[in-house]
Amino acid sequence: MTFIERKNNPDIVMNKKIKIVYCTPSIYIAGGIERVLTTKVNYLANQADKYEITIILTDGYGKEPFFPLSDKVKVVNLNIGFEELWSMSFVQKIFAYLKKQRRFKRMLRQELMRLKPDICVSTLRREINFICDIPDGSRKIGELHVNRLNYRNFSANETNIIKSIFAKWWMHRLVRQLKRLDKLVVLTEQDKQAWTELNNVCAIPNPLPSIPKTISQLTKKRVIAVGRYSYEKGIDMLLQAWSIVEKECLDWQLAVFGSGDTTSYSKQMHDLKIDDTRCVLHGAVENIGAEYNDSTIFALSSRFEGFGMVILEAMSHGLAVVSFDCPWGPRAIIDNGKDGILVENGNVQLLAEDIIRLIKDKELRESLAHAATEKARQYDISIIGQQWEQLFMSVL
Repeated sequence: MTFIERKNNPDIVMNKKIKIVYCTPSIYIAGGIERVLTTKVNYLANQADKYEITIILTDGYGKEPFFPLSDKVKVVNLNIGFEELWSMSFVQKIFAYLKKQRRFKRMLRQELMRLKPDICVSTLRREINFICDIPDGSRKIGELHVNRLNYRNFSANETNIIKSIFAKWWMHRLVRQLKRLDKLVVLTEQDKQAWTELNNVCAIPNPLPSIPKTISQLTKKRVIAVGRYSYEKGIDMLLQAWSIVEKECLDWQLAVFGSGDTTSYSKQMHDLKIDDTRCVLHGAVENIGAEYNDSTIFALSSRFEGFGMVILEAMSHGLAVVSFDCPWGPRAIIDNGKDGILVENGNVQLLAEDIIRLIKDKELRESLAHAATEKARQYDISIIGQQWEQLFMSVL
């Protein structure tokens, strides 16, 4: 039984579930946003009939969620097909995008007007351009899974004037929309401070779906890395570091798990003369927990992170963690030297040296691993979920 008092309506609504709608592109991909979103909606949907949860998608029509989704969560797929743009030429993309965006705007408006949610949560994709204009009566919340500096991956480039001008125009337009939200939720206090133009920002970290019942025994001579095979995840820098490590630690292995094309990284391994029997590039797996438990050290080589869920996952499985101190996630999680090691961002040599240090110092890696397991408990969904519930009640 819930009790809601709306700011814009003096009438008290009793015995009513709080209707929450999430807008996101898809949930069939093995990505961080997909994992976090399903974790949160599963938690909310199972809170003693307090919430009615709907996820509205634009892509992945007919595809099953990659991560387990509660049967209490309703899914509406508008089948807009923005993913079709990936295979088009630049000119084709422009016209196709405009057409799809108009359709998306019309269909999302219809769906929200039909559902009449109390709260609508945007993952700040294409709907942020118009969602605050939809008069469905809901409170609008945005949740950002990337730090401001790397949102939409715009970067300052003095040699590209057109890109620089467009990036400034785009950010100005985005900020104007974000100001209209009832709340903007970011993942770290550092990123909260980055949005100096806004006074509606709060920080809530990503949650772990659960605390594992079994953890690594730290007996396997294996380093593990988990992340997409993409530029921002820095797998290329990890391989450079490993080419140094493997020469000094002959009986240790590196296992990388993630989705994406491994072709360029396989070529890099060949160029660096990395032993492909001790360094293996795997695809994404459903039971990544078993792989953590079969490892001893976790390495993160990302160029940037919104938060770094894989760090928490590795910690929860009792691994010793070494990570680049990239913006902003790792430093928000790791207490350097106590429950993990932070390495100067992008310094491949130092990353290699710290991996070697962990390999050779059993006492250090066991100490870090133990502290990491305790740190991970602070991010259990039972704790982070309550922060979201408090936020929802604060805007209603």
